[in-house]
Amino acid sequence: MWTSSGGSSASSKTAKRKSSSTAGSAFNEKAAEKMFEEFAEEDDPTVMGMDGIIKLCEHVDLDPFEDKRVLVLLWKLGSKEKPSQITKEEFLTGCYNLHVDTIGKFQSLIPSLDTGFLDEMEFKDFYKFCFQFNRQGTHRTLDKELVVALMKMVLTGRIPDDRLESFCTFVETQEAYTRITLDQWTSFLDFCFAVPDLSQYDESSSAWPVLIDEYVEYMEELQKKK
Repeated sequence: MWTSSGGSSASSKTAKRKSSSTAGSAFNEKAAEKMFEEFAEEDDPTVMGMDGIIKLCEHVDLDPFEDKRVLVLLWKLGSKEKPSQITKEEFLTGCYNLHVDTIGKFQSLIPSLDTGFLDEMEFKDFYKFCFQFNRQGTHRTLDKELVVALMKMVLTGRIPDDRLESFCTFVETQEAYTRITLDQWTSFLDFCFAVPDLSQYDESSSAWPVLIDEYVEYMEELQKKK
């Protein structure tokens, strides 16, 4: 997910954008580049870090902390080289693909960022991106408090509310789990799609992570207490 593009690929994308700009296309690369520079890091003008992303969100009227469309936007722009940032090349290529080169065009794009427009495969890719983008440094896992917050933001309306709430409660109350892996993160969504009814779950033949097995056992114990 985070493998950076090779030099020849990046050069090809740049040439394609410049050709489009000079051919009278609606996309103006110089305008997009100027916009990126406004939000880029002072010590590295080829990168827009979290401070710049927050400023961009404020300019396009998106809440950078509560609105999941921010994550959809970064996913659609193609942020993937490193967590918590977007490179200049990624931004310009993303702007070209989305036909945006001004703040006004970004604002017009916002309605299309609703996750309801994503099909199942697109959503799975976006969901994986949410984990990867929120990693810190070289860490391969996320703190469980962050995982719970992200799940509630991203999965609400996509999976049944009772499944989401019960799993979040389970994760919060399990002392054995302080951090969550990417495999555990993605497996939960796959599990929700594959097993809508927990009574149909067969642990003996399952290949789910242990976390999922323990969640089902947790739910079975809750049912016994009712």
